[in-house]
Amino acid sequence: MTRISFYFVTLHHLAKLHYMDKMTKEQRHKCMSAIKSRDTKPELIVRKYLFRLGFRYRLNHSRLPGHPDIVLRKYRTVVFVNGCFWHGHEGCNLYSMPKTNTEFWKNKIQRNIQRDREERLKLASMGWHSITIWECQLKPAHRAQTLASLVFTLSQTFLSINKPKKEYRLNDPDIQIAAEKENPYSSGNV
Repeated sequence: MTRISFYFVTLHHLAKLHYMDKMTKEQRHKCMSAIKSRDTKPELIVRKYLFRLGFRYRLNHSRLPGHPDIVLRKYRTVVFVNGCFWHGHEGCNLYSMPKTNTEFWKNKIQRNIQRDREERLKLASMGWHSITIWECQLKPAHRAQTLASLVFTLSQTFLSINKPKKEYRLNDPDIQIAAEKENPYSSGNV
């Protein structure tokens, strides 16, 4: 076999491998079912950062719609740390539609997007603020900015929830006060 024909055969096989899955259906099923939904690396990055700054939270609160990844009750805020592929992050290089079984994946990801939208609406109707952090925003190039932005948003949320009540002062001296000037029981006479 000459060098040119070997090169052609290799390119031909590479082109075939591009469209074929290297795993059997059973192997692919086992691999995909092993992907975790809790305690993922992006979620741990956010949790450790918040904890280090003194924020305290609950994880995957079962009474809230969508079982948010992080629940900050003091701030009435939930944080979802979404994987770009599983939640269909449009315009992200980590999200691309698989080449095989495309219809299944398209429907699955669309259902995930719709469910996420409905859960955020339910949380908003219950008075909760919802923050979504995408997996790609936690890559080393953008991580510091994303986490700083999260803390800023939480601080603003806390201030808006706990803003001081307006005090009303009476500026008119002619208004009569309905209290006695002296307390007759404090004179010491019994």
